[in-house]
Amino acid sequence: MQAPVMTKYGFRIRTRDGLTVDNLLIHGRDELDAERKLRQMYHGCQIVECSPMYGGARGITANYEEVVRLIATR
Repeated sequence: MQAPVMTKYGFRIRTRDGLTVDNLLIHGRDELDAERKLRQMYHGCQIVECSPMYGGARGITANYEEVVRLIATR
């Protein structure tokens, strides 16, 4: 059984008090899921920018079997 793929999304928001918050990283199945989670934490915020985090170590995903195999070989 494959685990659902979660992507990390980077947000820059403006809070309802007008403060800018950069580099908020939230996992989600898709952008809408990550945005929903963000809005649960920051009620009334305005999303200034959203971008999926790909490339480098951030773009690597692993399922349960790959993690167990990695641990077992150590």
